[in-house]
Amino acid sequence: MSPSKVKYSESDAASVEQKIRQELDLSAGVTTIRRNAPPAVLYEDALHENKTAISSTGALIAYSGEKTGRSPRDKRIVEEPTSKDDIWWGPVNKPCSERTWNINRERAADYLRTRDHLYIVDAFAGWDPKYRIKVRVVCARAYHALFMTNMLIRPTKEELETFGEPDFTVWNAGQFPANKNTSDMTSKTTVEINFKAMEMIILGTEYAGEMKKGIFTVMFYLMPVHHNVLTLHSSANQGIQDGDVTLFFGLSGTGKTTLSADPHRLLIGDDEHCWSDHGVFNIEGGCYAKCIDLSAEKEPEIFDAIRFGSVLENVGYNPTTRVVDYEDKSITENTRCAYPIDYIPSAKIPCFADAHPKNIILLTCDASGVLPPISKLTPEQVMYHFISGYTSKMAGTEQGVTEPEPTFSSCFGQPFLALHPIRYATMLAEKMSQHNANAWLINTGWTGSSYVSGGKRCPLKYTRAILDAIHDGSLAQENYEALPVFNLQVPTKVNGVPSELLNPQRNWAQGEAKYTGAVHSLAGLFVENFKTYQDKATPDVLSAGPVL
Repeated sequence: MSPSKVKYSESDAASVEQKIRQELDLSAGVTTIRRNAPPAVLYEDALHENKTAISSTGALIAYSGEKTGRSPRDKRIVEEPTSKDDIWWGPVNKPCSERTWNINRERAADYLRTRDHLYIVDAFAGWDPKYRIKVRVVCARAYHALFMTNMLIRPTKEELETFGEPDFTVWNAGQFPANKNTSDMTSKTTVEINFKAMEMIILGTEYAGEMKKGIFTVMFYLMPVHHNVLTLHSSANQGIQDGDVTLFFGLSGTGKTTLSADPHRLLIGDDEHCWSDHGVFNIEGGCYAKCIDLSAEKEPEIFDAIRFGSVLENVGYNPTTRVVDYEDKSITENTRCAYPIDYIPSAKIPCFADAHPKNIILLTCDASGVLPPISKLTPEQVMYHFISGYTSKMAGTEQGVTEPEPTFSSCFGQPFLALHPIRYATMLAEKMSQHNANAWLINTGWTGSSYVSGGKRCPLKYTRAILDAIHDGSLAQENYEALPVFNLQVPTKVNGVPSELLNPQRNWAQGEAKYTGAVHSLAGLFVENFKTYQDKATPDVLSAGPVL
C-alpha cells in the first residue's frame, strides 16, 4: 500500500472491491471481501472469532482482546502542512512524522492482505446532508464491521450505489501490533490520523471504540475549520410537543446516554453532535451504551435495544443459557453495547433538529460528594465549567482505571479535541447568547457523602425528576441559595426530589467541618487545572470559578 492514495473513476466497472484489492495489492481469489454485509452474514463470520457468541436476546457478544477501553496515550496526529497550524498539540494530540505514518500504514496493509476475509463499511458521519462526510472502514473482524455498521449512518441502496470515493478512510489492523521501535512510537499500540491523506490507521488494539472516537476527532477538526460548525461531546433530545432541544455534555459514565433516552422526548443522539446555524444534528447512526449494572427497570429503552443486530462487548454471560450478567465485571467495568439508534422507540429519524437548544446541561459524576445534584449556571460559569470539564473518571472507561478518580477534560471531550479548547468554548458561548439558552450543572455522582466514605450515587429517579423540572419550566421559577466557594445557585425545592438532597453543605454525612475541607480540596483542583487556560480566558470567566 503506497503512501499516496490511488485515485479511481466512479464509473470503474471493477467496483469498490477491485479498488480495495488494488489498494492492498491483493491477489484475486485469495481474500473474500464483504462490503456493507447484512448483520446475519456478519454474525456467521463473527462466530469463528475468539470468545464470540449470541446472547439469549439475539445480540452478538464479542471480546475486544487485551484492550477493553481506549488508549488515549497512543493517539497521534500526523504533523503535516495542511493542518499543523490548527491542531492543539500537546499531551492530547501527539505529533507523528509522515515517515512514521508511512511505515505504520504499510504495516497495517501487510496485515490486512494476509486475511482470508476483509470487511468494508461505507457509510456517513453527520445526519445533516449539508455537512455529512462519507466514511469507509476497512477491517478484518466481522465484529468491527457490525460495530461500525451500527455506529455510522447507513446509506440507502441508491446512496450506496453512488457512494464513490470516501472523504475519510479507516484502516483497522488492530489485531497486529505496531513496532514500538519506530520513531515517535512508545508502545505496540497506535491510533493515527492523517488530515492530509484523510485516513486513519489502527494497530495494536481491537477495542472498537477507537474507530468511533477517531471519526469524532475528525469531525472536531473538519466542522469548525471548514464549516464554522461547532462539534460537541454531547447527547441531545427534543420535546415531543414543544420541540425544545436539550444538549447534555459529559464524559463517559456521567449519564449522557441514559438521561437522553427519555420516553417522553425524542432522542436525537447519545454522544456526538454538531450545532450549526440551522440547528443540531447527530454525527452517528447508533448508540454506544455502558452496560455495567444495566437493568430493564432503570433503563428500559437501552435494555430492550440489546437484540439481534446489536453488539455486546466484553460482557459476562451464562455459557449454557447465553443470558448476560450485566453485573459481571470480570473482563472490565467498561462493558458496552452498540446498537442502531432506531432501536430506541423514541429516536428522532432523521437525527436532526431544525431548532436551537433551549437548555444546556453539563453533567458531572463527582465522587467527592461536594457538588449539588443540580445548580443553575450564569453564562460566565458555563464557560468556566465547560472549559474545565470536571468529572470523576469512572472505572473501566480507560485502560488502568479501577475506581473513580478526579479528572478534568476540557469541553467534556478533551481526548477527542483537535483544536484548542478555547476555540470550542468561544463558539459555544456565542451560540448560547444568540439563542438565549439556559444552562445547568447536574451531578449524577455522589452528593452529601463521598465515594471513599461509602456513600451512594444520586438515585437515577431523582436525576430524572430534576430533568423533568427543567423541561417543564418549574425549576427556573424556584428560589435559589448560593453554595459558598463554588458560588453555585442551588434550588431550595425540586418537585419529586427530597429537599435534604439538594444542598450538600447542610447535609454532609461527616459534618460541616469535613465538608468545608472537601469543598476546598476540590476547589483547589479546579483552580490549579484552569491555570492552563487563564492566559486566554477573559476576566469574567476567570472570576466565575471557585473562590478560595
